[in-house]
Amino acid sequence: MKIGLIIIGVLVLMGLLFGGKLMGTRNELVTQREAIKGAWADVDNNLQRRADLIPNLVETVKGYAKEETTVFTNIANARSALIGARTPAEKIQANSQVDSALSRLLVIAENYPQLKANENFLRLQDELTGTENRIAISRRRYNETVQKYNTSIELFPNNIAASLFGFQREDAYFKTDPAARTVPKVTF
Repeated sequence: MKIGLIIIGVLVLMGLLFGGKLMGTRNELVTQREAIKGAWADVDNNLQRRADLIPNLVETVKGYAKEETTVFTNIANARSALIGARTPAEKIQANSQVDSALSRLLVIAENYPQLKANENFLRLQDELTGTENRIAISRRRYNETVQKYNTSIELFPNNIAASLFGFQREDAYFKTDPAARTVPKVTF
């Protein structure tokens, strides 16, 4: 009888330890999932800041480069896609379009020397550069947060808690656009 009580006590203790570990893991995964949402909100905030600056930059450049209407149309379309995107994956795709359109706009600015001397243009360009830096930092933090979460739900014994409580992999990473990997050609 005494041995039976000891065995039951040990089993209850092991069950409590396992249950406690399971709940602790679940709470950790919830915290990491919320960190992903917070990191995404930071990215989204910076993307919105850029989307708000773009019309001002475009209007400034438009005054000098009236014949470059295709580029302005592409920028407007890319900005609309960014604002209309709802999911992180859609926003990541739309962000790539904005990056491409802005790079073409800055090439236009190089073709108009009087524009480069315009104080409003320089101020907006500085603001946009600062925003691009913020976006790069927040993208990196978002990707690191997603990677940490994905790693956590794959590790044993966390994977048991993840499958029991319905935690799924987060697959929306920011990736480099393949066109950005080509080396720019500089000629003088």
